[in-house]
Amino acid sequence: TFFQDHAYELLNTIDAGQCSFDIVFNFDFTKNYLDLIITFTSVILMLSRIEDKKVLVGMFNCAHEMTNGTSEPSYPRLGQMFLEYDHPWKKLLEDFGPHTRSVTAALISLNMVYPRRNLPPEQWRKAQLLSLLSVPAAMMEPACCDTMTCEYLSMEVMERWIIIGFLLCHSSLNTNQTSLELWKMALRSGLYLTLIRDEVFNIHKVTEDIFDNFKGYLSVYCTSGCGLNSCSHLRVLFWFSYRLLSLGVTTVGHQPLALFVFMALSFSRDEVQWLVRHSESMPKIKTPEDYNDNQMAELLFHMERLRSLMRKYSKIVQRYHVQYLAQFDALVLNDTIQNMSVCPEEESVLLSSFVSTLSALSIKQVENKEEFDFRAVRLDWLRLQAYTSVIKAPLPLKEYPDLAKVMNMIQFHTKMVDSIEEMLQETSELSILCFYPHVFEKMFNQSNEEIIMKQYLMAFPTVCSHFSHCGHSLCPEEMDILQKKSLRLCVTFLEQIAKQTSSVVLEICAEQRNLNDQLLPKHCAESISAARHRKQKKAVPKKGEVQKEKPGAESQRKDRTVTTNLDKLHLILRELCSTYSLCSDFLNFDHIVVPTEFLLSHLEQRFSEIIVRMANYNQTTQEITRPSDLLASIRAYTASLHGLSSYINVDVTRLVKTVLLQQTQPLDSHGGQTITTLYTNWYLEGLLRQASNSLIVHCPTRHCFVSQTTDNEHSFRAEEFSDVSELQALAELIGPYGLKFLSENLMWHITSQVGELKKMVIDNMDILVQMKNNFGKPEEMVTLKKKLTGGENVLKRMTIIGVILSFRAMTQDGLKEVLQNHCPFLIAPIESLKDNISPEADIKLTLNIFELVSAAGLKCDIDPALVAAIRNMHTGHNNNIHCLATAINQVFAAMFTVQNKNIEQQLKEFLLLASSTLLQLGQNVEKIDVKNRESVYLLLHMIVEESQFLSQDMLESCFPYVLLRNAYREVHKLSILSMATIPL
Repeated sequence: TFFQDHAYELLNTIDAGQCSFDIVFNFDFTKNYLDLIITFTSVILMLSRIEDKKVLVGMFNCAHEMTNGTSEPSYPRLGQMFLEYDHPWKKLLEDFGPHTRSVTAALISLNMVYPRRNLPPEQWRKAQLLSLLSVPAAMMEPACCDTMTCEYLSMEVMERWIIIGFLLCHSSLNTNQTSLELWKMALRSGLYLTLIRDEVFNIHKVTEDIFDNFKGYLSVYCTSGCGLNSCSHLRVLFWFSYRLLSLGVTTVGHQPLALFVFMALSFSRDEVQWLVRHSESMPKIKTPEDYNDNQMAELLFHMERLRSLMRKYSKIVQRYHVQYLAQFDALVLNDTIQNMSVCPEEESVLLSSFVSTLSALSIKQVENKEEFDFRAVRLDWLRLQAYTSVIKAPLPLKEYPDLAKVMNMIQFHTKMVDSIEEMLQETSELSILCFYPHVFEKMFNQSNEEIIMKQYLMAFPTVCSHFSHCGHSLCPEEMDILQKKSLRLCVTFLEQIAKQTSSVVLEICAEQRNLNDQLLPKHCAESISAARHRKQKKAVPKKGEVQKEKPGAESQRKDRTVTTNLDKLHLILRELCSTYSLCSDFLNFDHIVVPTEFLLSHLEQRFSEIIVRMANYNQTTQEITRPSDLLASIRAYTASLHGLSSYINVDVTRLVKTVLLQQTQPLDSHGGQTITTLYTNWYLEGLLRQASNSLIVHCPTRHCFVSQTTDNEHSFRAEEFSDVSELQALAELIGPYGLKFLSENLMWHITSQVGELKKMVIDNMDILVQMKNNFGKPEEMVTLKKKLTGGENVLKRMTIIGVILSFRAMTQDGLKEVLQNHCPFLIAPIESLKDNISPEADIKLTLNIFELVSAAGLKCDIDPALVAAIRNMHTGHNNNIHCLATAINQVFAAMFTVQNKNIEQQLKEFLLLASSTLLQLGQNVEKIDVKNRESVYLLLHMIVEESQFLSQDMLESCFPYVLLRNAYREVHKLSILSMATIPL
């Protein structure tokens, strides 16, 4: 009711003063007058659409009365207003009847602007409104015209003025031909007009409903105006002009083109808004394509590009217009004032202040980065328009058109100095799309279907940043809702763009990987065989046989028009990557959005999945890709991914490092399995489990595990997965972190074996104590030895431990080689630190150093992983018999370390205890079979070689010299024989 009172009071005051309105002369005065009428009408129409308005107001009045003891003072008046505007158009027509003269005058002044903007497409092209090349000689001249402030006025705003204005003051349609022409032209422009946001009204339906009560001519006017020409409304898109404007803005010296930029933005927004408000209410016609545009992405892209260019070069534009205001506008305004015959005192004061303000400007203010604020100047110009527009004004503005022209030009130039952002919002803000999410998404999907439109898709998420301007200070609580909607749409568009881009990139990588796979050594057998056949002049293949193409044949083309799959993928990739050039980041409400981060996130997730998929791990059949093959595939993918940097400015190195580093962990960032987990499971379950059953044996000479020839064929050959090159490839793939995880799992298996050994020790505890006390009495030792139980079980479990430790040693050697190749400068200090460990050093410090040394792949006197595993446990030969010595030395050293005992003394005691049994075996070695004899000699040799805590003299004091000499001699023979007998 207060708004109604103030609006009618202002309208009556204007009518009493008999103000003259002309959009060309007093632009701000006329625009504000028409906006007041349209705003008031829209409020009344929106109020009439609220069905429960009476109930809501009644409930509020009851609550007010219960709280304050009295009714709300405005309640009776508001209730009366609801009754009066129950039929809103009827009441509005009555209220605006007295204002017909003023409204008609303001609307007729649009005849200078609206017909020129509402031309058919052919006439737009002939007029070359936005062409910079129509007059090449004038390209460097500043854009200027008599209607400068009207050039970027929205078409939708003018149509709303005309339609609603003449509906309220319909009598002028019968009395004024210009009014009738404007009315018909506006009716042909479309079917719907926007009241606010997504609230529209049907122009022709409302017109017919209103004019049904009038006879004769008005129905004819309505019918002739609604000939549905609006349904064939063509959206003219000036792509070439946009590109020229973009080039002009970026070229030094083309700052005079600012007016053209804002005109282009305003025209484009009109096209977008027309399509949006008609899309959801499309009539049933024969040409539905008029309401669909699958090239809308290009228009939005150029709009966003022009906006970003204006922001980027805003300081240059500001500098140019400051100089223009000071050196030209001030002089022209002063000359205009001097030529005026009459200039009253109050108007003279305002005009003089304009001249003085403009004359005081200088380039130094721009160089000193001073803040400019010309809002006072523009407000004074609005006051001057009001003073000079009344009927008896001393200085009638319509009699001094030059003054109006100069001041309108100055107003535009001042906005180029201090209000560029506000001008961008006025001419190109598309927050209406926030209220048409389905239409917005449909536009994106239609553009996404066209390959040539993919390079413009980034415009859709950037337009979402406009939604922060569609809120209102009187309703702050809805900002959270708008923010969520904006971010949801923005993220949806960015995710789809990133998903498409990552898919194309990885498809190219897969193609390159297939090509690279053809060059691997494993595929050269066929070529070698063919070359051998040619050399031996054997029979050529039959005609029916298809010869396999050699690698590289795909690059030989006879016709360039024939495109391959890679050509198509690269074309799509170029289009998708071009869209990322629009902006590196943008602000959406309080969030800084970086589009390339969405792409990197998708690539990271997809690349991780592909690496795991390329491992081809099958838990049922225990099949997996060889580490060297997987490493070659990853290198091919990585090389192709680096090609993405030539399209987009993204950090591919960081992407690859992130993905590969995640693969060194048991789980990736999304909780999925990694190749570290897969290879750890396979080597434990596939290789070492068979090695514990002697189906696979460890060959120290070849530094690998070898599958034995049996009736049951294995699904893999152990030597193809455990030789030096494969374990080095494994170290490259999973790195020190992955090998640490592998070692922890190996240690878990060792501790489980040690646990079983501990049970057997407990079972034989009494006998072992007696043997320790009687180790100097051979006869009693023989008797006690016979009482021990589970001897074979002990050997088997110790052998399994030795197998695991041998495999771990091989992986550590592979890691050492890899690290020495990658970072020798890091390995050298670690080796120096290891070599300088003092025997008297603190055991905890020693273990920390050994942990570092072990992580670098170097051998340690004490295995820190084994120590940690046993400490946790403490708190709580045609087989692999040759691995027993490794288990004895490392397990005993770890155990004695946990017990904080002297390793040298305890190991010497153990050897003395064991010497009686070993001596007996050694003295009778000729009496046992060859197989067991080899095992005895090998065991003795390994104990001697691998012991790191006992000197040679100490060992010889434990074992007779002859026994050691025979062991060395026999082991030497065995090592030579093993090379000849093991099948390759």
